[in-house]
Amino acid sequence: MSTVEEITAAIEQLPAEDVARVRDWLAEFAERRWDEQIERDEQAGRLDALIDKALEEHWAGRTRPLYD
Repeated sequence: MSTVEEITAAIEQLPAEDVARVRDWLAEFAERRWDEQIERDEQAGRLDALIDKALEEHWAGRTRPLYD
């Protein structure tokens, strides 16, 4: 049995309140990992082309406010 299988089997035995705590922890963990990946990509310049394209669209007047 793999570690993931062991973890999921253990989660299945938890009361609903603990499952909710695990779910919340996993969501926060995933958000932290995503933020870290975005930071690494930004530092490595992998987002530069997207930024340039967005600014070009904005300067050309092809954007609109997110909120009215």
